[in-house]
Amino acid sequence: MRVSKSGLRKTTVLRRHWTGETDRYRLPWTHRSYLVWALLTLQVLADVSAGHDRMKAFTGATLIDGTGGAPRADAVILVAGERIVAVGSRDEIPIPPEAQVIDARGKWIVPGLIDAHVHFFQSGGLYTRPDVIDLRDIRPYADEIVWIKQRLPKTLARYLASGVTSVVDVGGPFWTFELRELARTLKAAPRVAVTGPLIATYFPSALKTEDPPVPKVSAPEEARTAVRQVLARKPDLIKIWFIPLPGRSLASQSLLVRAAIEASHAGGTRVVVHATQLDVAWAALESGADVLAHSVEDRRVTEAFIKRLKDRDGVYVTTLVVNEGYQEVLGQKVELTDIERRFGDPEVIATFGDLARLPAWKKLLAYRWPRREIRFWNLKRLHQSGVTIAAGTDAGNIGTLHGPALHRELELMAEAGLSPQAILTAATQGGARVMGRAVELGTIEKTKLADFLLLDADPLTDITHLRRIDRVVKGGTIFNPDEVVGHND
Repeated sequence: MRVSKSGLRKTTVLRRHWTGETDRYRLPWTHRSYLVWALLTLQVLADVSAGHDRMKAFTGATLIDGTGGAPRADAVILVAGERIVAVGSRDEIPIPPEAQVIDARGKWIVPGLIDAHVHFFQSGGLYTRPDVIDLRDIRPYADEIVWIKQRLPKTLARYLASGVTSVVDVGGPFWTFELRELARTLKAAPRVAVTGPLIATYFPSALKTEDPPVPKVSAPEEARTAVRQVLARKPDLIKIWFIPLPGRSLASQSLLVRAAIEASHAGGTRVVVHATQLDVAWAALESGADVLAHSVEDRRVTEAFIKRLKDRDGVYVTTLVVNEGYQEVLGQKVELTDIERRFGDPEVIATFGDLARLPAWKKLLAYRWPRREIRFWNLKRLHQSGVTIAAGTDAGNIGTLHGPALHRELELMAEAGLSPQAILTAATQGGARVMGRAVELGTIEKTKLADFLLLDADPLTDITHLRRIDRVVKGGTIFNPDEVVGHND
């Protein structure tokens, strides 16, 4: 059924408000907020009446709820089923006698972390990007994909163990839609949003498979057709891989991007665009992009760019750690963090050492990765200007491990000059915005999903304290992070 923008079906409008999307097709705020509150409250009551789970009361911790407010000592969080039913101080919240009490004295509670940029079709190991370093004569790319798919349940568990309760797969083969369904059935897995294949202006032939991650388009109608094929699988977003090609003007290539974005928006779906250069990022915004993937790294952002990004209410996803991963592995100077050693996939990590045994002509050590100073400067400037920042890693690329890599990303954000509070917001609220689920995720508030972490140290004094995870709570279920990688049910 085709309708004009002024005649959008009510179901489309309701879906947009349920997911927390921000665009111009809106109900009046008072009606919208009441509707969302009512629907969530009914869901919570249904969970309780159905007896899905015994009510839990987390008591005594210092609560950092993710809203930006001051921490609250001796807090109480009541959870029924998978949702939060009350949050406050011990004096404010009576604990029902039938509730299971979890004594969290001496702990800090923060919202579950969200990695807003990952790729599950990549392992993070040495053989996963033959378009960067071609080792297909040692491990065929088809074998790498089979190996990756076999390990997906454990890969998902590594995210949860690392305190990452939600992720956004920003581009991969059509089988990533099956991964989204797998994550919904597994107990020890994060919530997964997916884009499906990356609509691309460029296709690296080394990534050719029967189910390629990157369908290349060469004309606006091809872009619209590719988007419609992805929309048929109900993606959470559409991803465009905007790689400027030599010999063609940026304006002509932007026509493809605009066509893809218009088709996506017509289908009620937001768009994330790969943009590492300022001119490309500007063209993406002018074409209607909702989310910019990766930090601008070629030069400093301008005030005009900042204004345009804010006017579009766009989200800027960081991915600072990915270049570091390549540099360390290909430079044979890998330095794992404590949490990478704790929760990183040991078989993936073992591939890093294979490079030393290869002939010199196989190595790509001379590749010049962009320096991080510009990315750091841009991130700090955008944050200071009030742009919404989301923390993302580009996990799956060589050297960027699924799960624990997010903690190194947050450390780099601190090196760029962001405060622990700002970083925590980017790793929670920012990611929820990218997912389109800000109504349900990103903060610890009544009616929201019960996704949060119990920490052994205060993350507002040092962002690396987010690694001090005692327990992970996802949808009201409590996990021991050291045991969770053993779960496959």
